[in-house]
Amino acid sequence: MDNPFAFEPGDISTQAAEIRKRVLKMNFGAGQGHTGADLSETDILAALYFRLLRYDRHNPENPGRDRFVLSKGHGVGGFYCTLMQAGLLDESLAGTYLGFDSRLPGHPVRQKTPFVEVNTGALGHGLAIGVGMALAAKKQNLEYKVYVLTGDGELQEGSNWEAAMTAQQYKLDNLIWIIDRNGLQLADFTENINALEPLDRKLEAFGMELHQADGNDPEALVRTIESLEKNDRPKAILARTTKGCGVSFIENQPAWHHKIPTENELSQAMEELSC
Repeated sequence: MDNPFAFEPGDISTQAAEIRKRVLKMNFGAGQGHTGADLSETDILAALYFRLLRYDRHNPENPGRDRFVLSKGHGVGGFYCTLMQAGLLDESLAGTYLGFDSRLPGHPVRQKTPFVEVNTGALGHGLAIGVGMALAAKKQNLEYKVYVLTGDGELQEGSNWEAAMTAQQYKLDNLIWIIDRNGLQLADFTENINALEPLDRKLEAFGMELHQADGNDPEALVRTIESLEKNDRPKAILARTTKGCGVSFIENQPAWHHKIPTENELSQAMEELSC
C-alpha cells in the first residue's frame, strides 16, 4: 500500500496553505477552536496525508494501513481540515464544527469521523496508545507504521515517558513519534510553566532515536522521515514549529491558543495565506 498522493514537497506546501485557510474559516464560523495549535501542526499533517502515510482512501479500516494518532486532540480542527483537503471528509461538514451532536466534535472521536484511529484529547495518552498499536504490529508480523503527533505541553505528563521506555524495551522501530515543539501551551510558554529543555537529551536518554527538523517545512519533514532506517529503535522527530504559523499576527502569541479571528482579522489572514 502506498500514499494515494505522493506529492512533492512544494505541492505539499500548497496544500498546507489551503488547509490553513480552511482552519481559519471553520474556526471563525464556529466561534471557537484552537487556532494556534491548528496552524502549528498543519505542515506536519499535510506531509503525512499527502506524502508519508500509507492508507486506502476508500477504506479507512484497511488492515495494512499506517496508523496516525493525534495525541494533541485539541488540534482536531487542523486534522479535520487536512482530511477535507485530501477528500477524505465531506467538506460541507465544516459548517457544523463544534455544533450539537456534530460529526466534528472538539476532539477526535472514532465513532463519529472516518480516519480517526482513537479518541484523544486527554493529553499524554496518545503516545501510549501508539506504542500499543506498534507492538500489535510486531506481534502479528504486520508491516504498518504508527505515527503519533504530540504537543510539547503534554510532555509534562509522565505517561509519555513510560510509553517511551516501553517503546525502547520492545524495539518498536515502526513507531514514529512527532513532537510539535512550538514552545507554547494553554496559558504561557512551556518553559515558564514546567520546563522541558533539554528535551533532545531527555528523548535520547529514554531510548529514542532522535531526529530534528523544521516542523513548518514539509521538505525537511519528508526528507527526515523518509531517511529513517530500520534498526530496532523507536524514532522521535523533534519538529520545531511556530504556533499560529502562516499568519503574522497569530504567530507565537499565547493568546491565540484559544482565540478566534474577527471578520477583519480573517480577511487579513486570507490575504497573507494567498501570497
